[in-house]
Amino acid sequence: MRRRAGVGAIQKHRLEQEKYKEKGTEIQENQFQQMSKQLEVFRENLEDFASKHKSEIKKNAQFRRQFQEMCAAIGVDPLASGKGFWSVLGIGDFYYELGVQIVEVCLATNYKNGGLITLEELRSRLIASRGRAKKHQDITNEDLLAAVKKLRIFGNGFTVVPISKGKWLVQSVPGELNMDQTLVLQKASGLGTAWVSVSVLTSDLGWTEIRAENALNHMVREGLAWVDSQEPKETLYWFPSMFAECVSA
Repeated sequence: MRRRAGVGAIQKHRLEQEKYKEKGTEIQENQFQQMSKQLEVFRENLEDFASKHKSEIKKNAQFRRQFQEMCAAIGVDPLASGKGFWSVLGIGDFYYELGVQIVEVCLATNYKNGGLITLEELRSRLIASRGRAKKHQDITNEDLLAAVKKLRIFGNGFTVVPISKGKWLVQSVPGELNMDQTLVLQKASGLGTAWVSVSVLTSDLGWTEIRAENALNHMVREGLAWVDSQEPKETLYWFPSMFAECVSA
């Protein structure tokens, strides 16, 4: 018969395991410290880069996009801090100014689109109102998304609703869209018609008529959709926020 391990052997085995565990923890801590030092060096280099190219970052959209990518890569948000180096640098001023202009456009168009506007239409209207200088014209969808993100501090009145790949709606009224309402908008955008009907939602999404009517009626009450009862076959529900998108398509 095999002899069982003695108490001394068991204790020795436990001590060895504890030593391995301590060594592993020590190695992890050393690696973490090294990574922290590297990130700090990256941040210092990023600050130096931003300081040298401040004007170019604010004027050139491509430069701005690359700068944002570098910031994101090391977890730095130059717009999040209101103090210190980034505040003195003033890079966030571009987005704060853009945010104010976004609010102005959204308020000016709210009466006809119910507080929903495509990112493309928003960009076109901003370019038309900002002036003819290249630095005013050179704004991208990424710039708009970053600016709208900062407007969320005012609550859920400003948010972005994805409707298809690379396409967004900017919502500028309080209240979040539920999943059904978002799917309705995505369907209208996907059809390229700016309208849907109960039959489209039941056939394409597999909904019941009651579910489709509830979603559409709510959007009508909120001013997000218009009712067209002139179609002889069935009632159509139009979304004015997508008129410009469908015309351009």
